Amino acid sequence: MTTAATTMDKASAVSPAAVLLPLVLAQFVCSYAASSMNVAISAIATELSTTVSGVQAAITLFTLTMAALMIPGSKLSDILGRKFCLVLGLTVYAVGALVAAAAPNLGVLVIGYSLLQGIGTALLIPPVYILATVSTSDVASRAKAFGAISAAAGIGAAAGPLVGGAITTLATWRLSFVLQALLVVAIVWLSRQIHDRPRPETRPTFDLTGAVLSAAGLVFIVVGILLTGTYGWVTALQDFAIGGVVLIQTGGISPMWLFEALGALLLVAFFRHIGSTERAGGEPLLRPRVLQNKVANLGLLTQGLQWLVLLGLSFVVSVYLQTVRGYNAIETGLILTPATIGILVSSMLAERMARRRAQSAVILIGFVLTVIGLGLLLLFVDLTSNVLSFVPGLFAVGLGVGAMLTASVNVVQSSFGEEDQGEISGLSRSISNLGSSLGVAIAGSVIVSPIVTGNQGYALALGVLGFFALIGVAAAFFGPRRLREGDEVVPQPAPQQA
Repeated sequence: MTTAATTMDKASAVSPAAVLLPLVLAQFVCSYAASSMNVAISAIATELSTTVSGVQAAITLFTLTMAALMIPGSKLSDILGRKFCLVLGLTVYAVGALVAAAAPNLGVLVIGYSLLQGIGTALLIPPVYILATVSTSDVASRAKAFGAISAAAGIGAAAGPLVGGAITTLATWRLSFVLQALLVVAIVWLSRQIHDRPRPETRPTFDLTGAVLSAAGLVFIVVGILLTGTYGWVTALQDFAIGGVVLIQTGGISPMWLFEALGALLLVAFFRHIGSTERAGGEPLLRPRVLQNKVANLGLLTQGLQWLVLLGLSFVVSVYLQTVRGYNAIETGLILTPATIGILVSSMLAERMARRRAQSAVILIGFVLTVIGLGLLLLFVDLTSNVLSFVPGLFAVGLGVGAMLTASVNVVQSSFGEEDQGEISGLSRSISNLGSSLGVAIAGSVIVSPIVTGNQGYALALGVLGFFALIGVAAAFFGPRRLREGDEVVPQPAPQQA
């Protein structure tokens, strides 16, 4: 019996639930890591002698590291093996969690949390989605698997404030990182049930130039937005200096535009590089055809917008409750609970919605609910309102985002055959984490801006998030109206070789 046949026999002997469980838990712990920090902002800033902006930067850099390295991570899963990268990523993640737990200052926290946990996530998340995709054959069954994984992502992000708030208030924020490391150990043990396909004899090469260009481009774009909290959006509020040399004086153009221009140039260079590499017969980091699927591109856009709104809202509400309203970590987490409930409810209905509605219709309904929720938060919440005023808005946003998470992933992953799952999974997760980074960076820079006070920053930040949610409404309205139950996956055709 061949090695491939033996692997297939082993895989068929394992129940789908046994394979799915470690994948779901892996996604949960990674999503929890970002949002659980939000409610601990004040405690971390005080203990590490830093500022809210410093903790915001650490959170943004965590999601940015994932966004920048997710595509290279997915490529490595094709080279090294999906299960190997899953376990390797979990190991790096656990080490990062322990480093963060022992951090004596912000710099060490950034190394453990932002970098090591970010790198670990970039290695382990692409295999999660690839393994879920290749183990299903139709849209409805894939929706069930993605429903569980997306629910774990949404619940991890939404429950992070509640669980993290309780841990921070009753013990210390450091314990949260220790518990993450322990959960990762359990996930590694559960993952022994997963049997991956044998590694191909001829493995893909790794495009280092493409990896550097794509990562650097994303870093410059997001860091540029982060700088607006200090230097402003249009003109520099203070001198911008590097190494003691003033590059932009107060009153000059905001350094954000310099960073955005450099990021854009690097991304243009990346797209030109992958095109020329493929034409020369090489193996680019990302094949250009993956970017030429209109259905998948619309799904990617909605994915990025969903996470931008969800993580941006979680950060904004957490900062507002702690710094303006004076609530502690556990109170902040409890107030955010309606969003968790909303995500859980709509995620549980993912399979039923996949049967009855086109995926684009589900995404459209999700964005409409999100816009309504943001409107309710603007309408009912002010400096004198009680905590119940947050409930309808947060619940509506949770329902909307929970509905969209599964549908968008389903649209993207189902647009490609197995040979492209590694690349599209990496691109999909990169866009989602880029959305998370931008959400925290953009909305966060508004609420911590020195030119706004009290309720102004909160209202303006929600308005910005509402704008992006409206873009999601438009994208979903013009999205694909297929992919119902029973639809077959139509792989993107590979170009003919000359």
